[in-house]
Amino acid sequence: MRKILTIIATLVLLVVIGAGVVNWLGTGDNKPLPGPDQPTTEAEQPDWCPKVEVVAAPGTWESAPNDDPINPTFNPASFMLTVTQPLQQRYTADEVKVWTLPYTAQFKNVNAMHEMSYDQSRQEGTSTLENELRIMNRDCPKTDFVLVGFSQGAVIVGDLANQIGAGHGVIPAERVRGVAVVADGRREPGVGQAQGNPVAGVGAEVSLELLNPLTQAIMPGATMRGPREGGFGVINDRVMDICAPDDHICDAPLGVGNAVTRAQALIAANAVHAQYATNPNVFPGSTTTQWLIDWATGLIDAK
Repeated sequence: MRKILTIIATLVLLVVIGAGVVNWLGTGDNKPLPGPDQPTTEAEQPDWCPKVEVVAAPGTWESAPNDDPINPTFNPASFMLTVTQPLQQRYTADEVKVWTLPYTAQFKNVNAMHEMSYDQSRQEGTSTLENELRIMNRDCPKTDFVLVGFSQGAVIVGDLANQIGAGHGVIPAERVRGVAVVADGRREPGVGQAQGNPVAGVGAEVSLELLNPLTQAIMPGATMRGPREGGFGVINDRVMDICAPDDHICDAPLGVGNAVTRAQALIAANAVHAQYATNPNVFPGSTTTQWLIDWATGLIDAK
């Protein structure tokens, strides 16, 4: 009798265990994890997503926070428009999204005390650009990016490239096809890939870093932060550095000098800085505009 009871109890236990296994397998929350030889599912790319997004960051006085990022009209003479408009004419919006950063783009100084300070303007532009990249990468995880900035916009783009290259940016490094910074105020020789005629100077923020307290009388709220720690990291070979010889924004003297005089030169009318679209002394036989269009086109068509 004891053996019969033992057999019956064993059978009941097996039935209970079997029912539990069937119930466990039938629930969606207990699906088996992929094994070492079973690939995980890649993020899907919606049909509406472009292959590449070109992001352009204009310089000081070339943008406004309420400007249309797809069809900017605030400053028709903006240098970035000489690059973005030809790209929009070459590619459909389904292939390439061309997005221009809308931000205040001002620089408070003794000649324009009513304007937003450089620090505030730059921070606003950085936040707006980060938001665009973050949303686009979330919605279109396979879309790649080409980033280009001029002057204050180059500082913003360069700072983001620094973060991306260090592995803690708003988009992964593998999604960046290329970066171009034109007249970068934090430029350092040997950081990034120098293009065009060589220049011996450094960015104004690097040149004036040690003199920062003295420059505040000329440029209140404009912190000269020096070079970017770590440069461009793993994307250094994809960052193109362009600076016109004698442009005080990116070709400033290195070493301590007369802070007030150098700060005044920084905010003075700089003909070289305003002529990248036509200046033949950056790319002999061509212009910065044409070089950027050819460079961006090559990246877009590469794959």
